[in-house]
Order: sequence, then structure tokens, then C-alpha cells
Amino acid sequence: MTDMPMIERPSPNFDERASPISLLVLHYTGMPDAASALDWLASPESKVSAHFVVCEDGQIVRMVDEAKRAWHAGRSHWRGINDVNSASIGIEIVNPGHEWGYRPFPEAQIGALIPLMHDIVQRHGITRGNIVGHSDVAPARKQDPGELFPWGQLARLRLALPRPTRNLMDPLWTDSAFMLALERFGYDIAEPEAAVVAFQRRFRPELIDGVIDGECRAILLALLLPKPRGDE
Repeated sequence: MTDMPMIERPSPNFDERASPISLLVLHYTGMPDAASALDWLASPESKVSAHFVVCEDGQIVRMVDEAKRAWHAGRSHWRGINDVNSASIGIEIVNPGHEWGYRPFPEAQIGALIPLMHDIVQRHGITRGNIVGHSDVAPARKQDPGELFPWGQLARLRLALPRPTRNLMDPLWTDSAFMLALERFGYDIAEPEAAVVAFQRRFRPELIDGVIDGECRAILLALLLPKPRGDE
């Protein structure tokens, strides 16, 4: 358990894990403000929770003990894991989200998130490929933490996979071959366009159109190589 300073706001919404921790899932709260998000996550009626909430001013709130299974990911999948809640730590990052006025994440907030993530990743041995957004594990349902989230900043600290940028080569896959490669990388491809959008939101956020193009193919190929080449 982390010994970082934080506020305790226990949520009743948890149960027992069925598998060891191997994932870290990042979310935005998607509610008008921090107070309403915390109230919702702490309400028995909501049936949702997270292990930690990071507020915009950098305050960290602990809601569920890491040893327990918080209810943050819902119906989700990543790299063969279907019970993502059992295998993950969930962090909610306060942001209104696409519904309430999506905006950049403040410096103080990311400044608090980074050491929290580092602590969790070190203690549980979570690999960079298993540090994901909610949209990565539930592409048909979710958009968070979204295209404004600073994945590149985290990647430079080895807290996420980097976006490949060097020596990119288009493998000229067919669309069906791209989808098979995307599934191999980790995504649920049951809804192909949603999976492509989620991939773009994470690895090519400047153009999210659901269209498989040469740049998408080249980025995915580079990610599947033994050592991704990116902006580290």
C-alpha cells in the first residue's frame, strides 16, 4: 500500500479479486466537478468505484484498498483479460470529460498522478504495455481519459508506451490484417471502428477519424516490435 499523503474517502463498491494485479487503468471522472464525482463513487447506489481519485489541484483521494477489486472498468478486455477489474488498479482523474466540457489536465494534477502511478507500477510490477486508458479496454463504450491526456509525458517517464515516431514503415496491411494486429496488440475488436478510434485516441490523437491509414498501420507495426521507438 502506498504511503503517499492522501485523503481517505471509502467506497462500499468493491469485492474480492479473482486474479493478481497486472494492469493500471486510467479514467477521467466525466462529471461536472470533483465533489459530484466523489459522491457518486462513494454511493452504494452507483455500483462504481476506483482505488484512487486525483483532483485538479493535485489532492489524492483513496476510495478502495488496492487488495480489493474496485468497480471501475465495467465490461472490458485487454490482452486476453476479460475481468479487468480483478486484474487492475483503477485511477479516476477529475475532468468534466467530453460531456461536461473536456479540458486539458492541470499541471498540479499530472504532477500528483505521476508519483502515484510510479509507486503503483513499481510495487506491482506492471509493464508499460499494461498501463492503459478506459477507452483502450472498453473502446465501444468509453472515450476516457481522452485525446488531451498527456500520454507522451508519461511515456518519457516509462509510465506508458511511447508513440512510435522514428523509422516508421507502412506494412500495407489490408484492413482485416490491421484489425488482427490490433487484437494481437491487446484491443477488443468486436466493434472494429470503435477499436480503431480508441487506438487513434491513444496513439494518434491529432486525427481521430476511425479510418485505417498508412500512419495508423505504421504506428501499430512499430508498437508490435520488441522495442517500440518513440519520444522517450
